[in-house]
Amino acid sequence: MNILLTLTLLSMGASLYTAFFYAPTEIVMGHVQRIFYFHMGSVWVATVAFTMVFISSIAYLKTQKRNWDILAYTSAELGVLFITLTIISGSIWAKPIWGVWWTWDPQLTATFILWVLYIVYLLLRSSAGSEVRKAKFAAVFAIIAFIDLPFVYISARVMRGVSPIVFGGGGGGIDPKMLVALFASLTAFSLLFVVILKYRYDLEKMSDEVAKLKLSGAS
Repeated sequence: MNILLTLTLLSMGASLYTAFFYAPTEIVMGHVQRIFYFHMGSVWVATVAFTMVFISSIAYLKTQKRNWDILAYTSAELGVLFITLTIISGSIWAKPIWGVWWTWDPQLTATFILWVLYIVYLLLRSSAGSEVRKAKFAAVFAIIAFIDLPFVYISARVMRGVSPIVFGGGGGGIDPKMLVALFASLTAFSLLFVVILKYRYDLEKMSDEVAKLKLSGAS
C-alpha cells in the first residue's frame, strides 16, 4: 500500500507539471483550457466508480455477500465525489468560454441527473445499515441509476451541446503534448481512486468487525 501511495503522489506531481508547464496553451481558449486535464480525470474516475457500483450491485444480488455490498457503497461514495468535482471544474471552465456557469444542455442535464440519482442511492444505502432487504433494494436502485451513464456519453457525441472542444496548437486535433498531459492526469486520478477506495473499503470492513464485537459482547 505504501508503494501505491508513493506512486500516486508521484503521478499527481507529474500530472500537475504536464498540465501547467509541459502542455502548450490552447490557441482558442487560452490558459483556462488547462482545467480540461483535471476535468477529464474526474470524469474518468466517476465513470469507473459508477461502473463498479453497477457490477458490484449485480454481484451482491446474486451472492448476497457483504463484500460486494461494501464495494458498491464505497464506490458510489467516490463516484459522487468525483462527479461533483466534474460539475465544479466544468463550471469553472465554462464561465470564461460560454459566459455562464451552467446551461441545461443535454450533456449537462444528464450529468446532473446522474449526480442526483447516486446521491439518492447513498441515502438509501446508508439508511439500510446491515438490513439485507433494504440493501437489496438499494442495489436494484443502483443498477437502474446506471442506465443514465451511457446517456451522458451519448449526449456528448450525438446531441452535442455547448461543451468546449479542445483543439491542438495547430488547430486540427489535439496536440501530442496535450495527450501526454491528459494521460498523466488519467493515471494520477486512477491511482488516487484506487488508494481512497482501498482505505474506505477497509474502514467499512473494520466498522463491521466492531459491530460484531459489540453484538457478541452484548450477548
